[in-house]
Amino acid sequence: MASEKNLDELFHHTLQDIYYAEKQILKAIPKMMAGAKSADLKNAFELHKAQTEKHVTRLEEIFKIIGKPAKGVKCDAIEGILKEGEGVLEDFAKTVSGDAAIIAAAQAVEHYEITRYGTLRRWAKVLGMEDAQAILEQTLAEESATNADLTSLADSYANSYANKQAA
Repeated sequence: MASEKNLDELFHHTLQDIYYAEKQILKAIPKMMAGAKSADLKNAFELHKAQTEKHVTRLEEIFKIIGKPAKGVKCDAIEGILKEGEGVLEDFAKTVSGDAAIIAAAQAVEHYEITRYGTLRRWAKVLGMEDAQAILEQTLAEESATNADLTSLADSYANSYANKQAA
């Protein structure tokens, strides 16, 4: 009979999951930047790259807090989201809808991150890991702000521009 896994182990596993995801996202951001037409969108990706690097550093701090090595585990979800984003980039590159497609793909990534950080923050609270909870709260707020910024870019430029060009 398999031993019962506890919340500490689940927290650690999910931390490894998002650590892997953040590292993969860092590799994908330059591709998104290269595919973007809008200077504002390119700038948003540049800012998000720097932010993602901070997120990796913060995750490494949490690994130290829990006394575990900073190591990722393959995350099929982020692999799929990023693969889908690459496909969208290929399908819509050099088109008027390209930036809208890139923003949509980036928001899929953001939503995954928001889900993971929100869950980890809650588990940190339940487990009494106040330092980790505070770090996760900060990252969650940044991921939510990035998602809102992408929505603003989509609403102010990409979606409306693509719609006008298609008309």
